[in-house]
Amino acid sequence: MPRGSKKSYTSKQRRQAHDIEKSAKKRGYSAKRAAQIGYATVNKQDKGGKKSGSGRGKSRNMSSSRKGGRKGGRK
Repeated sequence: MPRGSKKSYTSKQRRQAHDIEKSAKKRGYSAKRAAQIGYATVNKQDKGGKKSGSGRGKSRNMSSSRKGGRKGGRK
């Protein structure tokens, strides 16, 4: 699989990255940079990617989501 391929992401991860990308564009980032931010955030949350198989689940790191929620409510 070539570098930069998004094939290994699950549909949920792709959807999350796309939603993060849309909000980054709204904040003024270019389309390319917004896509980088989206997938970087998903990678941070899921610690790389989803592996199939029983007992191979990993806990998620939701610190970036919490940070965003807190930032939005401040003056």
